[in-house]
Amino acid sequence: MTASTPRRPRRSALYLPASNARAIAKARTLPCDVVILDLEDAVAPESKAEAREAALCAIAEGGFGHRELAVRANGIDTPWGADDLSALAGSQVDAILVPKVSNAQDIARYEAALEGAHAKMQLWAMIETCASVFHLEQIAQMARTTRLSLWILGTNDLAKEMHAQLTPCRTPFLPFLSMAVAAARLGDISILDGVCNEFRDLAAFESEARQGLMFGFDGKSLIHPAQIKPCNDVFSPGEAELARAHAIIAAFAQPENQNKGAIKVDGKMTELLHLEQARQLVSMAEQIAAIE
Repeated sequence: MTASTPRRPRRSALYLPASNARAIAKARTLPCDVVILDLEDAVAPESKAEAREAALCAIAEGGFGHRELAVRANGIDTPWGADDLSALAGSQVDAILVPKVSNAQDIARYEAALEGAHAKMQLWAMIETCASVFHLEQIAQMARTTRLSLWILGTNDLAKEMHAQLTPCRTPFLPFLSMAVAAARLGDISILDGVCNEFRDLAAFESEARQGLMFGFDGKSLIHPAQIKPCNDVFSPGEAELARAHAIIAAFAQPENQNKGAIKVDGKMTELLHLEQARQLVSMAEQIAAIE
């Protein structure tokens, strides 16, 4: 994916236990952009095999419409990881999300495990370990030669490893948030912010989502359907942004401006990089309008 390639909307990515058939059925009607069937944290050890079969049935049944469907597998070194990867590689799921990625070698191992998967299957990675903090660039570079296309931050796991407090302002993690976004952009990888544990306090959720938008995340992972609408609202282009984007595109399209690298739009100096950003914003808004 190049800088000019439009990204698809991934504003809201909802985690669901793969063992919960009612939740999966409901997910087919929810306005989230991504559904993630979880085989890892949300499933007890004694239920792992059953949850895997349930996920495979849900994938085969389909019906998720415009939503991307991903499955979070257990780690490759766990007792269930190899079976998860083998089973999912033979499915038509859009993406496999893998946990606890710490370095480029981890990505290479998962890539090898998915060798026989369909050509469009994506590899998504949880960035949630202290080791990953120091290997972000090399993990991102793996996107050039593998299926790797998206990261999701796991701030809960990172807080646990760091012995840090996960406060509403997320102060201990701010340097990591910005470095993760920068590394993802280096590798041309989409990146989603971690979950907000406050699913009853939607004002707190919205504040955290806006913080993620400020840092440059493409969207946010969610733990409850109530978080979907405020998440979509935050990560959708606003009216003022769209009006500005359309004005920039129209201004550069004027014959007298077509060979210029910088022009004034509404009294502000505007460069070609702003034209590219405007086109991406309009493309995203058009995709969102098409699914809503």
